[in-house]
Amino acid sequence: MYSKDQASQIRQSFWTAFGQYMSPVLSAEGLRTNWINYKTGVKHISFRMQADNKIAQISIDLSHPDTELQELFFDQLQSYKTLLHATLGEEWNWQLHCHDEFGKTISRVYTSLPSVSVYQQENWPQLISFFKPRIIALDEFWTDVKYAFGAV
Repeated sequence: MYSKDQASQIRQSFWTAFGQYMSPVLSAEGLRTNWINYKTGVKHISFRMQADNKIAQISIDLSHPDTELQELFFDQLQSYKTLLHATLGEEWNWQLHCHDEFGKTISRVYTSLPSVSVYQQENWPQLISFFKPRIIALDEFWTDVKYAFGAV
C-alpha cells in the first residue's frame, strides 16, 4: 500500500515516461502533440487516458453541462461510429449519460484494459502498448471529423 504522496509520484512518473515515449510521435497532421493532454479544440469533448491499481481506460468524454446538448454530441459521434471503429481497429463501449468519478453526468465512448496497475512498473510496457495505438488512432479519427463538431 502506498501513501497518497507515493501513489501520486508513481502516477506522475508513469505519465511522464509515457509522454517522453510519445514525444517523437507526430499527430495525423504532422504536428507535435501533447498526447497526455490532447486538445480536441471543442469545448466539452476530451480524450482521456486513465490508469489506476486495477484497470486502464481510454475514452472520448462528452461533458457538456446541458444533457440535451450532450446527447446531440453523442448522437453526432454515433453517426461516425463505423469510421471510429474502423480507425481504432476495434469496437468500443458507448455510454449515454453515465457519471464520472466526480458524480458529473457525462457521456463516454471507451475501452478498458483490466488487471493492470499503474503502481506496478512491470505493467508499464503493457499500459504503454494499450494507450499508444489508441490515442494515435483517436487523433487520426479526430482529424477527419473534428470540423463536424465545430473544431477550428
